[in-house]
Order: sequence, then C-alpha cells, then structure tokens
Amino acid sequence: METTLQGKVALVTGASRGAGRGIAVELGAAGATVYCTARTTRAQRSEQNLPETIEETAELVTAAGGTGIPVQVDHLVPEQVEALVGRIDAEQGRLDVLVNDIWGGELLFAWDEPLWEHSLEKGLKILRLAIDTHIITSHFALPLLIRTKGGLVVEMTDGTADYNATNYRVSFFYDLAKSSVLRMAFGQAKELAPHQATAVALTPGWLRSELMLSHFGVTEDTWRDALEAQPHFAISETPRYVGRAVAALAADPEVARWNGQSLSSGQLAQVYGFSDLDGSRPDAWRYLVEVQDAGKPADVTGYR
Repeated sequence: METTLQGKVALVTGASRGAGRGIAVELGAAGATVYCTARTTRAQRSEQNLPETIEETAELVTAAGGTGIPVQVDHLVPEQVEALVGRIDAEQGRLDVLVNDIWGGELLFAWDEPLWEHSLEKGLKILRLAIDTHIITSHFALPLLIRTKGGLVVEMTDGTADYNATNYRVSFFYDLAKSSVLRMAFGQAKELAPHQATAVALTPGWLRSELMLSHFGVTEDTWRDALEAQPHFAISETPRYVGRAVAALAADPEVARWNGQSLSSGQLAQVYGFSDLDGSRPDAWRYLVEVQDAGKPADVTGYR
C-alpha cells in the first residue's frame, strides 16, 4: 500500500492479536505512528493466557514502515486510559485515528446456553469487556481526536447492522455486545460530525485469527485443511484484510461520507480496491446470506 498516512497518529486498542494486530500493521504500512494497546505483554499475560503480545505487534508495525509503540493498558481502568491519552498528547500532540477493537470475550461466551443457564458472571464480564472498554476509551480519547479536523473512530464489531438486525448472534450476551458496538458508532457519529470527525462501525468477515486457526488445528499456511471440517471456512480472510479497510478509510479525504454507517471489509474492498494477502476480495457477509444461511453447498465462486 502506498504511504498515505505519514504524520498521522493512530491508537489501536486490542492490538495484541486478531483484527487489532492486522489493523495496526496495515496502518503502519501506510506510514502511520501506531500506539498498540492491550493487556498482554512479553512480561505479563492477561487472564486469557494467550501468547501474542503488544510488543510483537509494535515490531510488525515498524517493520511494515510505520512506527509501532506498545503500551500495556487495561481499558476497564479509566486512570490507565486517561494516562495513555495524556502520553499520546505529550508525545505527538494529536490523534487522527482511534480503533476500538477491545473484546477479550472469546473464552467467556457459550454457544448453546440460554440466558438463564449461561454463567451470569461471565456474561456480565463480556459486556464490560466489549462495551465499557469502548466507552471509557472514547471518553478520554475523543477530546484529543477532535483537536485536528478529519479524525476517524472505528468501532470494531462482528456483523453488519443489517445482518445483526434479523439474525440472533450466538447467544444473549454475545448478541447484545456486538449490537451495542454498532449503536455506539452511530451515537459517536452524531456527536463528532460538528467537529468534522467521523465514526463508523466495521466488521471483518470470517476471520482467520490466531484463535480461530488454533481452533481448527491449522496455520495460516495450511488453513485450507480446515475446509474438510468446515467447508464454508473457504470464505475466511486474514486480519490484514480488515486492516487494509481501516487504512483506506483513514486515508480517504471524503471519509465523512461513511459517518454513522455499518461497514464490512468485503464491502470496502469493492469501493477502495484493496485485496487480502492472497490477492482475493472475500465478501463474507454477502456469502453468509446467499450461500451458508441459505443452506447451499460451500462455493465461494463470485464471492472472493
């Protein structure tokens, strides 16, 4: 990708793995300075006990052509978030892109348990991780972001507004968390518009995150081996694909046209012309409706 974000400053939360890492790296590839936050560092893991760290992400950002800066932050602690934004202000004097990608609920939700059987403790923690963290971060970061015109807030979720409006997503707590993030983007868009800033909700498709690859017992190089167990995984995409979507939005001088909207990586690929690492352009949400949910055999022809 051409270096189009030179001089721009981004904060990517939840950047240790998954979509957050892919977004951070692609912003770096476009020349941005990227603050990469999460709880997991080389010296200390979060309670999820997953191996990826913010230092690794920051190094990937720098190797891609940007400047990666790792900062350990628990985004449920207002004082830590306030200190983070104060540091960005002191070091950079600006914030151009805020990506709220905090989640951390992968190991907390249950697929087949109704509300009354699901662990209440885990369910409420999902909501805190997926909703409270985004609110706390935006509360402290937005005053710095609106100081420079053209700022962008990206609220990361799972599912488009249209899809989630008519489909129950996994379980009560998961569904509520992902739908709430969609509404948070809409609300921030209304408040940011007078300041010439933009907020959007963005979803990847079926993401080949580190955790998903591990679930299928494959690697990024061997991911197609998972198609025997789940043929529809053929529509999956790398985290870098949604990263390129964010970089394209951040570099678009007319990004305000998207203000308040729910977007997907596949949708934006058609508009901005970027591709996934393999050169394809998977359109997962259209595939999901027209093929997978329709009960048709897996066939990605015309969808990637």
